[in-house]
Order: sequence, then structure tokens, then C-alpha cells
Amino acid sequence: MDRSCSAQEWFQKGWQYDRESDKGILAIQAYQQCLRLDPSFRQAYINLGFIYLDQENIAEACRYFQKVIALEPDNPEGYNNLGYAYEKMSRLGSAKQMYERALTVDPENMEGWINLAHVLELEGDYHQAVQHYRQAIALDPLSPTPHFCLALLYDQHDMFDEAEKEYGEVLQRDPLHLKALFNLGNLYLQLGDKERAFEYLHRLVRLKSLGYEEVDPLSLKKMEEAPAMGIQA
Repeated sequence: MDRSCSAQEWFQKGWQYDRESDKGILAIQAYQQCLRLDPSFRQAYINLGFIYLDQENIAEACRYFQKVIALEPDNPEGYNNLGYAYEKMSRLGSAKQMYERALTVDPENMEGWINLAHVLELEGDYHQAVQHYRQAIALDPLSPTPHFCLALLYDQHDMFDEAEKEYGEVLQRDPLHLKALFNLGNLYLQLGDKERAFEYLHRLVRLKSLGYEEVDPLSLKKMEEAPAMGIQA
């Protein structure tokens, strides 16, 4: 490895490798070299955590997310990421604790409210989950994400009118939201409204034919971090 590079340059190398599915090992090596040169390089820890999550090495992911919390105990992102890793391990109690700590640090952290709502949903606490999703909506009325999560909850409980309304809210904010289009079309099929089902499913097929694809959560988080690091996505 070229040891003349700076920590930032090694991070950028890791970022480029990280974007290619067959170069995970090179990405890990580059991020680790970045951290050898600068042990406080927060984003390298985060990206390593998500690489290991993607590889289903959850314990190693947790180790890197814990380092982020140690570096920045007042940043809710570290608690949200560690909570997500605990969820992947089915450690719902630990996940819930991390999300609550994220909200202690920042009570207006929308991601923390959504994450906590999801754990409550998994625990069967329907009413508290709804309240938490509504709190997330109140914090960021323009975001489609909490509306989509709430729509899924209603959909799973066969509350079709409420689900229809929330999917509609999602599509008002993001007309290209493929999962909302699919779910709403499927909902109308269940209700026997084939004409409206065709309308939404046809839009979905048209978007896919134009190259639109759903982005998985890990890739989305990495993409969102790119502008802050001065990297061209």
C-alpha cells in the first residue's frame, strides 16, 4: 500500500472501492490505513461498520459503531447506527436503548423516532409505534420516510383507508417512490379496484423501464455522506 497518502486520500480510496461490490477487502484495507494515520477519522469508522453490516459480520460492525460513539458521544448518528446493528442481531432491548439515547442527545432527531417506532412495532406495541411515527412526521413534514413507515404499519394491520392515505402522502412528497407505488397498487388489488391498481402498477413498471431502482438503506446512507466528505457521487 502507498503509505505516502494522507488519511483523507486513503478515505477517498476506500470510498471508491466501497462503491464496487467486488472490492470490499480493498475498501476495508484503505479505511483501516486511513484510521492508522488518523484514529479520529469518524466517517471511516462509520463506513467500515456498514461494510461489515453488509457482510453480516454484525459483531465487527458494532465494534466500529461503538468507536464512533466514543469519538462523538453527543452525536445521535452513532447511537442510531449501533441500534440498527443490534436490531440485525434481534437484540431489540439493546436496540431500543440505543435509539432512546439518540433521542436523549437530540430529541428532534427524526431517524431516532422512526427507529424507536420500528422496535416498538416489532415488540407488538402498535399504539406507541403509531405515536412515534407521527412524532417523526411532525419533526419533518416534508420527508416521505415516516409516512411510508406508518403506511406499512397500517397496511400490515389491514387498516386500508389509513394505509392508502399515508401512501398518498409519500407519493406527494416523492412521486418516484417505487415501493409506495407497488404497495398502493397491491392495496387496490386487494380491495378489488383493478383500475386504480393498474394505474399505480403501470407507473411502477414505466419508472423501472426508465432505469429507476430502489436504493437499499446501506447504499443510501453511504450516498448521503458523500457530499459532506467532498466526494463526487
